[in-house]
Amino acid sequence: MPTQNLMIPTADGRADAFAAFPAGGGRHPGVLLYPDAFGLRPELETRARELAEHGYYVLVPNIFYRHRPAPVVELPAYIGEEVRPAVIAQLMPLVDAHGTERVLRDAEAYLGFLGDRPEIAAGPVGVLGYCFGAVLALRTAAAHPDRVSALACFHPGFLVTKAPDSPHRSIPELTAEVHLGLSEGDMSAESLHTLHQALDDAGTAYTSEIYPGTIHGYTMSDTDAFSPSGTRRHWDRLLPLLDRTVRKG
Repeated sequence: MPTQNLMIPTADGRADAFAAFPAGGGRHPGVLLYPDAFGLRPELETRARELAEHGYYVLVPNIFYRHRPAPVVELPAYIGEEVRPAVIAQLMPLVDAHGTERVLRDAEAYLGFLGDRPEIAAGPVGVLGYCFGAVLALRTAAAHPDRVSALACFHPGFLVTKAPDSPHRSIPELTAEVHLGLSEGDMSAESLHTLHQALDDAGTAYTSEIYPGTIHGYTMSDTDAFSPSGTRRHWDRLLPLLDRTVRKG
């Protein structure tokens, strides 16, 4: 399968990124994949390859490129509970600094890149995000309703906050169909109700599930949170969503 290591020009510099797409030439629907807070690494490259096998051009940017090329902090091959707190402590300043304005500037660059690639078919793209990446995915889809027809968020964090620009407040701008694949501890009942109410009030087409027996990070096989059954369910929800909204959209 063809893959590419890329440098994408942005308003603030150049973002390193990874892309995977089907062999054999031709043009394929585009998908922008935002990683979790651990960032672009072999786990996400594998995810991109797996999705590309289903006929998509998949772009995974290093969301913290302003700090350094990926990996932005030293990551063990397996992020177990014994090292997770120390890794998170290094990453949280980068997460906190990655505010709405940065997200939107980068989204413009990533979608512009997808729009210019000869390997990518004309038409809408899908955007998905894992963990913190779900925030970026929602903001991207809301800021570009004419470009994004599918939004998928898996084990999302920080979608509902007390900030004036909480991600859920952008939901009225969405035109994408949405799937939320939550673990049992991702959001409080109050926050989940707020999120669902915003989607209902906006008339957004969406599905939302709490995947049984999962914890935050359940799709990431390089962590203790990994759940094979949760990951299978994630594929069972993601692929039909992309098929009916991006491939046929």
